[in-house]
Amino acid sequence: QVQLQESGPGLVKPSQTLSLTCTVSGGSLTTNYYYWSWIRQPPGKGLEWIGYIAYSGSTYYSPSLKSRTNISRDTSKNQFTLQLSSVTPEDTAVYYCARASDWHFGSWGQGTQVTVSS
Repeated sequence: QVQLQESGPGLVKPSQTLSLTCTVSGGSLTTNYYYWSWIRQPPGKGLEWIGYIAYSGSTYYSPSLKSRTNISRDTSKNQFTLQLSSVTPEDTAVYYCARASDWHFGSWGQGTQVTVSS
């Protein structure tokens, strides 16, 4: 059974880059037809999909966040990473990593709180 675990700083200053890592166990980032996503939930709001890195290594981002987002992976460590640049307090959220197939998000990490504040 695949397990995902987010890690990274819980506090980021405005204008800096938010960086989170998702460590995957029980499954490989390169297994065909799986898409490894980052999703967030701001306080009092719904889930917002940020982007994914596919089994092939290709990436796709939400148009609203594309200019500030980069998702990469280290297959030797079975980890994938989110970088979100030029953050503002509106980027404060619980951030999740998840695995999807055909846009069905079947496996999730527990989530990590990131607060943007000076």
